[in-house]
Amino acid sequence: MNNFYKNKKSDIIFWVDNKDTIGEHLFTFDKVKIYNLFADYPHNLTPEEKEIFDKENPYWCNFFKVK
Repeated sequence: MNNFYKNKKSDIIFWVDNKDTIGEHLFTFDKVKIYNLFADYPHNLTPEEKEIFDKENPYWCNFFKVK
C-alpha cells in the first residue's frame, strides 16, 4: 500500500512513500497516475505538470538541467 504526502501543505504534488522499495522517487498529481522521477521526468509529464513540478521542486529541476 502506498502512502501519499506533500512536502508543503500548499503543494499540488504528492510524493509516494512506498516502504517496499529503497531509492525510488515516485510522485503523482492525482493519486492515480504515478510517475517515477528518474524514468519519467521531464519527458512523460505534460507541459503543465512539468511547470508545477519545477516550481515545487527546484532542487530536482536543477539536478536534471543539462549543463
